[in-house]
Formats: sequence, C-alpha cells, structure tokens
Amino acid sequence: MRRQIILFLMLAPLWLWAQDDPTLTVSTKKQVMVGERFQVVFEANAEGKNFQAPSFNGFTVLGGPFTSTSSNFSMVNGSMSHTVKCTYTFALQANQEGNFHIGSASLNVKGTKVSSEPFDIKVIPDDGSHAAPSGGGTSSGQGQSQQNTNDPQVSGKDLFLRVIPSKKSAYVGEQVVLTYKLYTKVPVSSVSLSRMPSYAGFWTKDISDNSGTLKQSSEYINGIEYTSAEVNKVVIVPQRSGKLTLDPMLLECIAQVRTERNNSRSMDPFDVFFNDPFFNRNIVNVKKELTSQTINLEVKNLPENGKPASFAGAVGNYNFRSDIDKTELSTNEAVTITLTVSGTGNVELLQMPTPVFPPDFEVYDPKITTSTDVNSQGLTGTKKAEYLAIPRRAGSFTIPAIEFSYFNPSNESYQTLSSEPYEIQVEKGTGSDDGGGIFASNQEDIKYLGSDIRHIMTGNAHLKPMHTVFFGSAAYFVALLVLLALFIILLFVLKKREQLTQDTAANRNRKADKVARGRLKNAYQHLKAKDQEKFYVEMSQALWGYIADKLGIERSKLSMDTVSETMKGKNVPDELTQQFIDTLNSCEFARFAPGSAEEKMDDLYQRGIDVISKAEKVL
Repeated sequence: MRRQIILFLMLAPLWLWAQDDPTLTVSTKKQVMVGERFQVVFEANAEGKNFQAPSFNGFTVLGGPFTSTSSNFSMVNGSMSHTVKCTYTFALQANQEGNFHIGSASLNVKGTKVSSEPFDIKVIPDDGSHAAPSGGGTSSGQGQSQQNTNDPQVSGKDLFLRVIPSKKSAYVGEQVVLTYKLYTKVPVSSVSLSRMPSYAGFWTKDISDNSGTLKQSSEYINGIEYTSAEVNKVVIVPQRSGKLTLDPMLLECIAQVRTERNNSRSMDPFDVFFNDPFFNRNIVNVKKELTSQTINLEVKNLPENGKPASFAGAVGNYNFRSDIDKTELSTNEAVTITLTVSGTGNVELLQMPTPVFPPDFEVYDPKITTSTDVNSQGLTGTKKAEYLAIPRRAGSFTIPAIEFSYFNPSNESYQTLSSEPYEIQVEKGTGSDDGGGIFASNQEDIKYLGSDIRHIMTGNAHLKPMHTVFFGSAAYFVALLVLLALFIILLFVLKKREQLTQDTAANRNRKADKVARGRLKNAYQHLKAKDQEKFYVEMSQALWGYIADKLGIERSKLSMDTVSETMKGKNVPDELTQQFIDTLNSCEFARFAPGSAEEKMDDLYQRGIDVISKAEKVL
C-alpha cells in the first residue's frame, strides 16, 4: 500500500512533465575479430513505431531485434520530468575480414521519423581470444560485449549442456547410460531438442521421463552452484568393438535476462525506487543454441578365454530358472517348459536357450514375453520363453539339463547357470495310435514314427472324374450371374451413398441424435467431475446443435423464436416445443441460479436426455 500511495503522489502532476526532442543513437564495438559475436544496440529516448534496422552486410544476424523499454521519473522543485528509453538489440557474428559500413536505422516517433548515424566496423583476423567459455559444452547466441552492462547477455558459464556417460569403457553388448543435463544460472522459459545424436554402431533405448516436466536440482561445479535439469536419458549398447564416437546433442532454449538501469550517475532518489524488482519488469528473451560435448567410448571385444559353448551373447548380471508343469502324462497330452531369465542388462535382445526334446515329441514355437524397467544402472527386466511339446509315443523320456551362459562385466568373467534334467513318463492314451504317426519337431522337418507306410484313409471318399474343367461348365455361368448381380447391387449402394453425402441437410438430420448423444456423454463426464463451466457448455451445444441439425436451421439464424416457429411448422406438439424451449433457457441460467450446483446439473442433464428423446420420436 505504501508503494501505491507514493506512486500516486508522483504521477499526480502529469501536466508538468518535460520531454526532450526524440533521438535515436547507436552503440557497438568499432573493431571485432572474425568469428566473434557482438551486439549492436539502438537506443531511442521516446517510444516509437515501425523500427527499421539497417542492412548488416558482411555479418550473420544471430538474433534480434530484442526490444526493451524503461521509464524514469524525477521531481525537482515540484516539477516532474519523465524520460523513456527504448532499446533495440541485435546479436551479430563477424564472418570475414575487412571494413564494413552500416547504414542508419529509423524509428517513427509521433509522426516524426528519427534516424541514427551510420557507422563503420573493422573486422580483424581471429587471435583465439574470443572463444566460448568451457563448461561441458558450447553455446551460441548473444555475444560477450562488455561495453554496456545493461545489454542482455548469457555466457557459456551461465548456461550450458553436458552429457554424462555412466562409463567411458565397455564391452560389446554391455549397456551404457547417457544422461544429458542442462546447467543454468539464469531463468529458462522453454527447452526443445533440435538434433539427437545418431548413435552409429549402438543399439539404443530412450529411458527419459516422458511426463513433460523437467526435474530440477542444485549442483556445484568448480565451486559454483547451478540449477540442473535432466533433459534426456538414453541407454546405448555397443554392437562392435573399437573407439566409437558419440555425436553431440543440439538443444535450443530461451533464457530470460532482466535488464536494469544504470544509476551510477543519477542522484535522484526515485531512480532507486523504480529499480526495485517490483517495478522493474524489463525481461529480455535470449534464444540460445547449446551443444553437448563429444564422447569417445572405448569398446572391448568379449574375451575368448573361458567362453562356454552355451554362450549366446548375453552381457550383464542375470538369474535363470526352469519350470515344467508336469512329468507324468499321456500320449497326445501337452507338456510346457517355462524358461525365465531376469536381471540387469539388455533383456530385450537376449537369446533364450532351447530345451532338447526327444524325437517322439511334437514341439511348437515358443511364446516369448518380455518386461523391462529402468533404474540407476540402466535396463533391468525379465524374459520368459514357454515351450509346448506333445508326446506321440508312450515310454520314459529324459529332457537334458538346460544351460544359460552370460558374461558379467563387473568381474569380467563368464558364468553358466543350469537347470535340473527332467524325467518324463508318458503313458499310452485312450484311442492313441502307438504304432506310428507324423509330427514336426521344429515345424520344418517331417518324420514318420515306427514305419514309412502312410495310414490308410478311412471314411467316405470324395471322387471326381479326371480332366474336368470349371471353365464353360454350368457352375461357371452361375458364378458369372452371381458376380454380375453383386456388381449391380454394389453400384446402386454407392450411388445412393453419394446422393446422401451430397445432401448436407439430410446428413445433419440423420446424424443429429448421434452427435447430441456424444455431447451428452461428455457432459456426463463433466457432471461426475463437478466441472460446472464445461458441463453447461456441453449441454448447451448438445441442445442447440441437435435442434439446429434436426430442423435444418442455419447456425447464424438460430434463436428461441426460430426454434419455436420451426417446431410448430413440423407439427411438433406445443407441450414438447415449450419443454424444449424451457430446457434451453434453464441451461443458459442454471449456472447463475441459487441452490446446489450438483443438483442443478443432475436435473438439467436428465431433462436434456428426456427432451431430446421425445423430440427424436416426433421428428
């Protein structure tokens, strides 16, 4: 309240304001180096319109104009003066050596065109002194000009992108977690990924949190506190050995920089007052392009020494289990063996071991299910393989022990896990043929059991004369007639559909009830959520939309009177017409009427369903 009173007292004698003649000045470096980024600032002492920038030939415009406006009040001997400063800032980059002439900028101030003075910039060879600061990545955008401390600047030490690998050396097939983090000391309004790395030579899986919110935390780097946010997280699995290079990620963000007045030369106490953050709202958005550093990963081949015969490329830390649903069964009865591998590693690419079934078993392709999760170490999960087999002969059979081998990077050794062998007793089933039969052990090779003589066909055989042809027969002509009849029917249906499609009014009439019920369904969802505003909007659109479509009334001519007259013209009973009008009016005024909001919404919803159902029967 005290600030508001002071502001009112200062703004009271507005008629005593003094304003200098409008001017437009320019400030920038007179000499820059090739590749250096710098700023050109145009400053006006009055608010204007239609700012026209000069042509910056020979330079790359990285951004701009970034516009900011500030006001300054001062009071001397009872007289108040008001000054305005408008700045237009451009971020440029020098491309080549030489002397470059930059023309005038112009601004329209209250009908008067104000122009700046032209200026020259000399570009000299690069001596390496303007390189971007290190910080885990590089940034580009605003230059680092120090001639004006009020210019919006964001350096590579204030905002940078860094990729953090979980390890710098790995084996082929071993997972590595890459965490991309944004570090900042200034507010950031938006972040977007411009380019993701290609990850050539790697299998990848994005494990980022896709909730849409960046989780922030505080971190210290070289003794400086930063706000960090994880922008992306990827699991990569190298597929070949050697020194592999990970391309950098490119990210775009908008940094918000607050500009402040320079009061070093002002003795006016009110300048300090208006530089308070409560009044100073001069925020400049600075677009920044950030690039993460390049990562070199040393990938080693898996050792050949000690590699077991059952090894199929699994790398990580796993557990293995084998289960069988029964060991005593009859012929032609199914038995299932379930193999389960769980642990940390690339579970999705695991090659499951295969049980060795006796040749008298018919074996089907396994059913594979995979479930994965993410933790600090990367991917974890479980992979199951269910093998179903059917014995075709009676007897005692043995399924050998099943082995699963993997390489553990933590101790750099191979480990083999094994199940127990299974002894299966198969009894002769009822009606089973124990003398032989056909089965497919892997659904590719066909074998005959017990004998190479095929079974005799029993039952009624369907015979037909040899060398009979379908073309020219009675069935052939009947088929032609049937196809012709179907073609005519299809042609008629398509023609009818085309007519209905072209009749817009008929389409609206036909679909009016369906559209209204869809909106009533939405209204019911808002009713359950107790969202009054959305509920009344859906109910109003359901009622008005239904009657407009059903009666063929244009939306621009839709009103209570039009609805009433049109319904009477359609011989709708007066009672139903009045009920529909009353429901429309209730929908418009229900939200403002006293009483329980929930009861009003429920009553209006039931009335809406009732009146639309009655109107549908009549119309």
